[in-house]
Amino acid sequence: MAREPKLKKLPGGAPATGDHDHLAVIIGAGFGGLGMGIALKQAGLDDFVIFERSDGVGGTWYSNTYPDVAVDVPGIVYQFSFAKNPDWSRTFPKGAEVRAYIESLVADYDLDRHLRLRHDVVLREWDERAQHWRIGLADGRTVTAKYVISAVGAFVEPRVPDIPGLADFGGKVIQTQAWDHDYDLAGKRVAVIGTGATSVQLVPELADRAGHLDVYQRRAIWVFAKPDFAIPAPVRTAFRYAPVLQSAIRGVVAAAVEVGLVGITVYGKQIAPLTLIPNWACRAFLFTQVRDRELRRKLTPTYGFGCKRPSVSNRYYKAYTKDSVDLVTEPIDRATATGIRTADGTERPIDVLVLATGFEMSQSPEPYRRRPVRGRDGFDLAEFYDQHRAKAYEGVCMPDLPNHFLVFGPFAWSGSSWHVMVENAMRITTRVITAAEKQGATSVSVSPAANDRFFDFISAKGSQTLMHGKACVDANSYYIDKHGDFGFLRPTTAYQSTKASKQLPLDDFDFRFGAGSARLGDADPGMVRPGRAGSS
Repeated sequence: MAREPKLKKLPGGAPATGDHDHLAVIIGAGFGGLGMGIALKQAGLDDFVIFERSDGVGGTWYSNTYPDVAVDVPGIVYQFSFAKNPDWSRTFPKGAEVRAYIESLVADYDLDRHLRLRHDVVLREWDERAQHWRIGLADGRTVTAKYVISAVGAFVEPRVPDIPGLADFGGKVIQTQAWDHDYDLAGKRVAVIGTGATSVQLVPELADRAGHLDVYQRRAIWVFAKPDFAIPAPVRTAFRYAPVLQSAIRGVVAAAVEVGLVGITVYGKQIAPLTLIPNWACRAFLFTQVRDRELRRKLTPTYGFGCKRPSVSNRYYKAYTKDSVDLVTEPIDRATATGIRTADGTERPIDVLVLATGFEMSQSPEPYRRRPVRGRDGFDLAEFYDQHRAKAYEGVCMPDLPNHFLVFGPFAWSGSSWHVMVENAMRITTRVITAAEKQGATSVSVSPAANDRFFDFISAKGSQTLMHGKACVDANSYYIDKHGDFGFLRPTTAYQSTKASKQLPLDDFDFRFGAGSARLGDADPGMVRPGRAGSS
């Protein structure tokens, strides 16, 4: 464990007065927000609330209930290491099971009393004089907190495609993040725009229900066979009574996922010949599913394996072999009142338009133009993401956002498991907050030197990834941000990121001490011991 820094107040400094509504506000009640709540409670920091804009917990698992929604990595790794679920019914659990697991976390860790549902945060603004955050809600209220933990996730708002005439379409429009379960698709002419991970799960279901289905594809996706099977009751019983067995299997599966997803993407440039193996495997699987040569050509990506997140399905490719399903690769010209017209002049009539077009990313400027985040000395997060290369120490902290922590910041997600990233953020956040509270600091932020050092370390690794090779030129991957950085993923192993979170040097942080209720015109709080550049 890194040593605690020796901190002392500057002359004239004063401890915080506690003049705020809560010690901490967590934004978002998905896995990240709930995990942070658990971490704060276990650290003895019980004065916090979790603001969630939806009617229930779960984040993306609450809003995404489209047909056949499921985890696309094995469930045994899609869970917290400290709250393993022995009762997954399948290797790839369906959405309902994931939501049940999430709700069990709320019950088991007594989080319900901290939850504030239907609380939509539209503003975060740091008050330097008061040394706390002002959190603006959509209903006009303002709440103050010493610390803010942003757990809004990677995918913030549904993306509506910029298609001319979309507002003129007179039929039914369904966004996959707000599925209308009451609408009967039987016999309807349906069109799906988008062929990402959501469509891989959704398209086979729509092909079975609709009278006719058109799928509009801009780029194909790599898809491999899904080893999805029911987990026998004796195995679940063994997991329940011998958790060490589940932990051992979880370790093996996590390593396999890391090799498949992280190893190829992060290290594929160095091991380029080996990346051809999953490429050939996916092509072979496609050949077994689709015998029509022209259809196979359309379904084969023009970029290399690993350039975008691949998916798994035993039904996706087969769906296109049905007479009632057409794969459309001509670019969309516009939507009309009765259908969709492509660039070649063909207009296809439809009754229902399904938008499977993904999300706005949380590391882009747009979400923070609508919901501003303003820190110290005029720092604006939207402007930062727009004009500067994104830097966040260990993916969790930014120098100009004091007392502010991110569950999913730039270079945070190792890619092997979302929960590894969340647990790392939990570890870092509670360690820093506990140190600040122990010393009576009014604010804490990562030092610019430490932030730059981490960025230099991580961006050097990112520049060597497969994403910057010729194979990925046509991928248009969200792994790469607008500045060309590998910001969406952390280009290291999960082991490295976890080790770094456990060996966090607190000398990398600036702890400040000042009047918690300073008036206009009072001196700014003093800064104690600027963080030195330690090892990462």
